[in-house]
Amino acid sequence: MNMHMTWPGEALEFFAAAEDAIRQVPPAFPLEATVAVNPWLGQAREDRAVAAARLARVGGGAMFLPRKSVSEMIDSGEITPEDLADAAARHGITSDALRRAARVNAPSVQPLPTVADLARAASGIDWPGLIEERFGSWAAAHFDQGQAFWPAAKGDAWRSWRAYGSRDLTPGLAGLHGFNARVAEAPTDVRAAFCAACDALGLTREAAQLYFHRLLVTLSGWAQYARHLGWIAERDGGRDRTLFELLTIRLIWDEALLEQGGALTCDAWHAALHEYTMPIEPDQEMRLSAALQEAADLSAERKLADMLDGPSAAVTGARPAIQAAFCIDVRSEVLRRALEAADPDLRTIGFAGFFGLPIRHHGHASDIVEMRAPILLAPAVDTQAEGDDTESRIYLRAIRAWGRFKRAAVSAFAFVEAAGPLYVGKLVRDGLGLPKPASSSHAPTLHLPLEERVAAAARILKAMSLTSGFARLVLICGHGSEVANAPHRSALQCGACGGHAGDVNARLLAALLNDQAVRGRLAGEGIEIPADTHFVAGLHDTVSDEVALFTDGVHNSHAGDIARLKLALKQAGAMARTERAQSLPHGVADALAARGQDWSEIRPEWGLAGCRGFIAAPRSRTAGRDLGGRVFLHDYDWRQDEDAATLELILSAPVVVASWIALQYHGSTVAPETFGAGNKLLHNVVGGIGVLEGNGGALRAGLPWQSVHDGEAPRHAASRLVVAIDAPEAMISEVLERQPQVRALFDNGWLTLVRLDEAGAVAARYTKNGWTGYAAERAEARSAA
Repeated sequence: MNMHMTWPGEALEFFAAAEDAIRQVPPAFPLEATVAVNPWLGQAREDRAVAAARLARVGGGAMFLPRKSVSEMIDSGEITPEDLADAAARHGITSDALRRAARVNAPSVQPLPTVADLARAASGIDWPGLIEERFGSWAAAHFDQGQAFWPAAKGDAWRSWRAYGSRDLTPGLAGLHGFNARVAEAPTDVRAAFCAACDALGLTREAAQLYFHRLLVTLSGWAQYARHLGWIAERDGGRDRTLFELLTIRLIWDEALLEQGGALTCDAWHAALHEYTMPIEPDQEMRLSAALQEAADLSAERKLADMLDGPSAAVTGARPAIQAAFCIDVRSEVLRRALEAADPDLRTIGFAGFFGLPIRHHGHASDIVEMRAPILLAPAVDTQAEGDDTESRIYLRAIRAWGRFKRAAVSAFAFVEAAGPLYVGKLVRDGLGLPKPASSSHAPTLHLPLEERVAAAARILKAMSLTSGFARLVLICGHGSEVANAPHRSALQCGACGGHAGDVNARLLAALLNDQAVRGRLAGEGIEIPADTHFVAGLHDTVSDEVALFTDGVHNSHAGDIARLKLALKQAGAMARTERAQSLPHGVADALAARGQDWSEIRPEWGLAGCRGFIAAPRSRTAGRDLGGRVFLHDYDWRQDEDAATLELILSAPVVVASWIALQYHGSTVAPETFGAGNKLLHNVVGGIGVLEGNGGALRAGLPWQSVHDGEAPRHAASRLVVAIDAPEAMISEVLERQPQVRALFDNGWLTLVRLDEAGAVAARYTKNGWTGYAAERAEARSAA
């Protein structure tokens, strides 16, 4: 391709419009490492009501709770008159108007039409459906990651589709004559093809961006999957044009349909082009829906504030017997609370579950690289399992060859007939939900110069606010979810570990902090780890609430401490299972572990459904409070935070990741047809990267319906995440000035930011115009109600 081609100014404007449209699409990550994504990531710089109006015009799904749901919340008292009054005032609406709006369904909004939509109306042929089916057929083969028997030849998307489309007779048989010839004659340079299609469609610069966005929405999960390729490339300093090529492919379809559509389609298209140029502004109905969502958000905020009101459990300054650091994941809150109840001399700590080590990990006898870090970070350190050697890699290649043989079209039936009896034991064990045989454990190793190890250890301990007061035994506990027959199993793993379990990161940190050479140098950083302190790693299984300890290297002097920790973990696990079983359909505490191995179980656990808050504060602010497994808990002491560096890290990384999680659950709840993966019972894995609902159609991104709904009612309360920080207002504001992208999340209503006082109660709320006293604000809302 000629990389030095000169493009006219109008073409450059179309390229820029395409780039803007591409950035409106959220990324969707493959099944092997599914991480939560804010489905409105592309609209985060806009006010929510404006973003909702934009998405309504392009067919991007709902953003707000259905009015019927809000009406039920009002009737039940979950949304109070004060919540309604406060929400109404924020949106310039009267409380009475808002209450009336809750009783009336919002009018349906039809997205702006594509040429395919207009051609369907004129001909009666379902062209949008045909495009979705043919595009999906090609994309499944092109993006395949090893599932297909006969995978497509690899290469860029545009060349791959031209080869496919030029031989595809289906469009012609459906009535789009000569389509395969048109594809064969299309320019080999995708940019030239893009410009030619824009010209043929009579596209104007004013209409281009919204029209391109509309086309990308029609590509559903395939566009989101391609966006993730570009997103990763940009994060790592590169570029990827796959989604631009998919947009060009979709343009070619509309170009062909317009040429064949006749005068009726052409006239309708010219009228539609004018609609694409109209400014995006929420109408009164959209503002009412936004205000009703605000009322639900304020209800959730009030409930969290009530949970934090009143005295917390007393925490003494004495040296604890044991400390246990867990991931901030909301599922850890239940076990942490139970663990502190089981042993009052044990204290827990909350920190992002990758434990400050963004790594590229090679498992034992594997050449697959696992990115065990938050998706926001590019892993910078390579690790591998101990004992990995040439013999292991040869064994791996043999296993892969065996796998390819048993799936190959020629040998598949023969394989089942000949080797099927070998799998009887596995089938019986898995089918009955029996425990799997214990597997060997290979400790990961981290190879870094001493200076870098010391710097990493100091940085991590300061970020954990753990620089003194070390116990004799400190548990570093990651988490994972042991489930079977679940394509979306990685969505239940640790999001901070990139959709993997947190055991590798936990073991690496424990080994790093046990390193005597590192400890010796840490004293120069002002961190004195007592000689009798030992770090041990663990893995919390969030299905069973059992914790496996990796006790390799523990000296006999700590045998009593280990025994005490095991007893506390056993008691805490029983308490946590009893609590969680009440929320699960047919949940029985003693049978929770078996749910993960039951092939027929569609709800092995609830994951992070119900998450509603993020608290960065000393544990003393929240100890003893029942937060219901709904809050991310990050330890933070602002008095140890010079220059607010740790607070800046928390707001720009863990808070953003938590917001992605909360918003993904929100999107999968309020717009399951757009941002949900559909019904688990109908899933078919395609390409090893995603699922179809049934045997065809759109690639489905987001969470399965069973992850957010219990069959009778939504399990996730779709409300805005409340971020509560224990730090001075000026300090928080300073960090927001340094992080404008994070500030935009609060300014535009995607997240709520409040400040905690020294007792752990909500003291003030952040607004665009500064901080307001929380108690005074609620009193004003009560007066208005």
